[in-house]
Amino acid sequence: MADIIRRSLEEFDIDLQGTVYVDPYLDDMYSHFTVPDKVYYIAIEDGEVLGGSGIAPLDDINMEICELQRMFVHKEARGKGVGQLLMDKCLVAANELGFKECYLETFADMHKAIALYERNNFRYLDAPMGNTGHFACKTWMLKDL
Repeated sequence: MADIIRRSLEEFDIDLQGTVYVDPYLDDMYSHFTVPDKVYYIAIEDGEVLGGSGIAPLDDINMEICELQRMFVHKEARGKGVGQLLMDKCLVAANELGFKECYLETFADMHKAIALYERNNFRYLDAPMGNTGHFACKTWMLKDL
C-alpha cells in the first residue's frame, strides 16, 4: 500500500512534507492499524492490491470523531467502484466502533476522490480538525455517521 500511496501522490505532484508521503508509519501500516479503534481494509483482485483505506480516531479530538485515513486506489483500478467499496467498509466500521462523525483531509486537485466524498455526504469545512500533521492538505471534509 505504501507504494500505491506514494505513486498516487507523485502523480498529482503532492509528494510533499506535511502529507502522508512522509508519515513515519507509512511503511508499517500494519502495526499502526492493528490496535483498538483502528481498522484498515485492502482491496485485492487476482492477487493484486487495488487500494486501501482505514479508520482511526482523530488525533487530539474527542473519541466521537474518526478520520478516514490512507484512502488511495491504484491508478489502473480507479473508476471501477473500488473506492466506494473501501468507503462503505470504512463507514460501517466507524459506526460499529461508535464514532459519531468522520473527518478527512485531501487536495482540491484530487477531483475523483472529492466527488466520491461528496456522493457519500461529506461536507466541506473551513479549517482542519485535530493534529494530523498533514498541514499541506487544504481541503477538509466531515460526515455525520
